[in-house]
Amino acid sequence: MTHGALDDVSRRAARVRLLMLDVDGVLTDGRLYFTAAGEEMKVFHSRDGHGLKLLREGGVEIAIITGRSSRALERRAAELGIKRVYQGIEDKAAVMDELLAELGVARADAAYMGDDVVDLPVMRVCGFALTVPEAPEIVKRHAHYVAACPAGGGAVREACELILSAQGTLQARLEAYLK
Repeated sequence: MTHGALDDVSRRAARVRLLMLDVDGVLTDGRLYFTAAGEEMKVFHSRDGHGLKLLREGGVEIAIITGRSSRALERRAAELGIKRVYQGIEDKAAVMDELLAELGVARADAAYMGDDVVDLPVMRVCGFALTVPEAPEIVKRHAHYVAACPAGGGAVREACELILSAQGTLQARLEAYLK
């Protein structure tokens, strides 16, 4: 990444007032697990969750927009205090626009982290598009930032810390743990 590209990433991250996330392949590793009874299971990383908590405490709104529906996601979102959870969504861009209108946030001040072509309609219009290293090349080409950490294994935490750092609030969030 060139210095100019880093400046662009920092500038975009500094503006973020809302972070929207896909689930499968972003908050999880993308694999789908089912019990014998047909119940879907998901594996979430605790550090991603803590990153979202730090980001929310830093004043950034968080929303989840996913094409699948899962009780496991409902539980995880509740644990993290994420109230804006949109499941079973086919048109993620429409949900994004409704959410932006509700919150009074401009597209330029919104970030989205997705991992596949279904996420491109949102990634192409938000101010800061992020993805994971496992994403297809076409998705990476439309991202402003590709995380170094894997999906479901720290990519979301990396995104949260990047945003907080660009906004100058990461150190203050971490100071509480250094006392």
